[in-house]
Amino acid sequence: MQILPDGPKSDADFSEILNAIQEMAKDVNILFDELEAVNSPCKDDDSLLHPGNLTSTSDDASRLEAGGETVPERNKSNGLYFRDGKCRIDYILVYRKSSPQTEKREVFERNIRAEGLQMEKESSLINSDIIFVKLHAPWEVLGRYAEQMNVRMPFRRKIYYLPRRYKFMSRIDKQISSFRRWLPKKPMRLDKETLPDLEENDCYTAPFSQQRIHHFIIHNKETFFNNATRSRIVHHILQRIKYEEGKNKIGLNRLLTNGSYEAAFPLHEGSYRSKNSIRTHGAENHRHLLYECWASWGVWYKYQPLDLVRRYFGEKIGLYFAWLGWYTGMLFPAAFIGLFVFLYGVTTLDHCQVSKEVCQATDIIMCPVCDKYCPFMRLSDSCVYAKVTHLFDNGATVFFAVFMAVWATVFLEFWKRRRAVIAYDWDLIDWEEEEEEIRPQFEAKYSKKERMNPISGKPEPYQAFADKCSRLIVSASGIFFMLYEKVALLLTNLEQPRTESEWENSFTLKMFLFQFVNLNSSTFYIAFFLGRFTGHPGAYLRLINRWRLEECHPSGCLIDLCMQMGIIMVLKQTWNNFMELGYPLIQNWWTRRKVRQEHGPERKISFPQWEKDYNLQPMNAYGLFDEYLEMILQFGFTTIFVAAFPLAPLLALLNNIIEIRLDAYKFVTQWRRPLASRAKDIGIWYGILEGIGILSVITNAFVIAITSDFIPRLVYAYKYGPCAGQGEAGQKCMVGYVNASLSVFRISDFENRSEPESDGSEFSGTPLKYCRYRDYREPPHSVVPYGYTLQFWHVLAARLAFIIVFEHLVFCIKHLISYLIPDLPKDLRDRMRREKYLIQEMMYEAELERLQKERKERKKNGKAHHNEWP
Repeated sequence: MQILPDGPKSDADFSEILNAIQEMAKDVNILFDELEAVNSPCKDDDSLLHPGNLTSTSDDASRLEAGGETVPERNKSNGLYFRDGKCRIDYILVYRKSSPQTEKREVFERNIRAEGLQMEKESSLINSDIIFVKLHAPWEVLGRYAEQMNVRMPFRRKIYYLPRRYKFMSRIDKQISSFRRWLPKKPMRLDKETLPDLEENDCYTAPFSQQRIHHFIIHNKETFFNNATRSRIVHHILQRIKYEEGKNKIGLNRLLTNGSYEAAFPLHEGSYRSKNSIRTHGAENHRHLLYECWASWGVWYKYQPLDLVRRYFGEKIGLYFAWLGWYTGMLFPAAFIGLFVFLYGVTTLDHCQVSKEVCQATDIIMCPVCDKYCPFMRLSDSCVYAKVTHLFDNGATVFFAVFMAVWATVFLEFWKRRRAVIAYDWDLIDWEEEEEEIRPQFEAKYSKKERMNPISGKPEPYQAFADKCSRLIVSASGIFFMLYEKVALLLTNLEQPRTESEWENSFTLKMFLFQFVNLNSSTFYIAFFLGRFTGHPGAYLRLINRWRLEECHPSGCLIDLCMQMGIIMVLKQTWNNFMELGYPLIQNWWTRRKVRQEHGPERKISFPQWEKDYNLQPMNAYGLFDEYLEMILQFGFTTIFVAAFPLAPLLALLNNIIEIRLDAYKFVTQWRRPLASRAKDIGIWYGILEGIGILSVITNAFVIAITSDFIPRLVYAYKYGPCAGQGEAGQKCMVGYVNASLSVFRISDFENRSEPESDGSEFSGTPLKYCRYRDYREPPHSVVPYGYTLQFWHVLAARLAFIIVFEHLVFCIKHLISYLIPDLPKDLRDRMRREKYLIQEMMYEAELERLQKERKERKKNGKAHHNEWP
């Protein structure tokens, strides 16, 4: 977090302030978490791992002595260092000697050396055509680029304070604490001894500066920048190195695209498995620690070690898993209420008058649902469908729809609070987009046009407003006419976003719209169009005057929507999980099998880390897009049509419990280590979630009003049933509803192309004269045959009124909840304000002490002034 208030910003002032803070810290009463000493330094991450296992993260020889083996010798064998065992491998490039892009690659590597990076090449053990280029960034290079990239590093312990507690609250806390002693320990929390605190969360950070290097906490230059930060700096350098003359001939990404290099990735920190137990021997490395405490299926019920995930994979991936865990936790109340609604339908099934009448309607013959070949059928044949419909469409459905709309708002509002806490703990509060790197493609495209950055005061490439608008218009128009991934990629690149986050947000929005339309079009069709515009027997509406539109089942259209939602939430999610894990598992197994067949099983043991990682699967080219998309689409299915399928939250919860560990297992064991990158939130996905929340209110209102029979039943109970005018709507008031909701059709009025082949004599022994169909129309012998009845208009008016009342009520509740829930927790706000106050006090005391020292010096030298202050 940034701790400097408005004031002088020069290097000298910053240096004086930091010195003053360190000198005056002892004079200020500061309470530290975990009862740590006031002036204790920030512990180095790697020093908290179990002694004897730090083969790749420390140069402390006393910790690595085993059988007289020295540190360089040990480092040589673990595959994470150069041949000398001293230079850590920060990045790996892979190419084939047979590649025709030799000249570009040679120029690129020559410029790499010119930037100060050290390079070492190694041939593959299984294919001599494959060459691994190992890159190491010396301290000087890391310091120089860390300063350019505004990499924030720790310089002092964070300040904590205990909020004031009243005596009454203190007594309550003591009573609660004494009661908790009798309860078992929380099984969902991770064992702190197994998972130590590996983060710099207890330290203030500031942008790294070589001029003020003495202010930062540096125990060891080799471990000051952790592996993720080192790889990020090297990647930043590689993205800005030229491989040919020309403004667009720049960056590693283009070399990967044109085949000069086959792969580029940072290394994992060793194996994720160990012969020894983590409880007795500690973790071999952070990857092993993640596997045991996060990716292992045996810890599926425990909280995620988010700090460790962030430290190993970066803030962006850490925020994804934080959001996924929060979403999964919030599904518990929604799943419970949805299950209650379903069980309510089960318990009231035997008392449902509508399903009883359907099952007993053996004398009601329904008209065919298609031309010629479809037979007549008894309404009682729909008995099972009517009972299943009641399980999902009952009196509790409306309440559940309102609850889920409110739940979506509460979920998003409390996620903002949770994100604020994470951003504070991870030092992301003041990390702004202006600190983010400009994309090399944007920099090359608009290098001739520059303007002053209002934040940094430095010139930077600039895209004119007219140029940006024209590109956005072309891009937006393409979304409405094409549904292809390549088109989305082309349109995004056409816009020329300034930063990587802007590029990701633009591409994400386009791809989400494409996928959302593709996956939800069938569901929207079933919910709002199936059986709505078919006409009636004798006057069916046809497409191009030829094809008759599809009709609903005699028991209604809601059963079709329920079946569609069940298939999506069960079969599709199961298939997605199988493919998500099965594909990399099969690919990696096939690679290992080929190696065993060609070189024997013993060669696997001697593989260096870079070769092991190369044989893993690369992360998706679009980063976390697929991971977010799967969950956001699930959130849409869980909220948009939840009125038709109350079990959706429960199925989503069960899937997500598996999804968290599946994704963790995939990141740790099956994928190459992704490049760590910073982010302060989940990006444009939050706006998409808000849009889905608004859409869910509208769709659920229409599902209840139009797709289900909730409104027609209410109208019948209060207006046309046995209890009409009595203000009741119980099951006794629904007697006769089925007969009242069916219209009569004279079979002789069928069109020639619609007339069924069967005359219906199989039901009563004589040809049928009449059949029934779902609608509110006059009988064939009335003044206006097959015209709408008065009951139809009453139902239509009630449906429209319900939609308006439901939407306004739910939106008012959503806005009220948004207003009542602050984005920042009170204790976090108080802590930040308290820390700012203490820092200002320390700076004031430090400035006063400095002036007093200057006064003493001047007196000593005989240069005192009478008007001197203080």
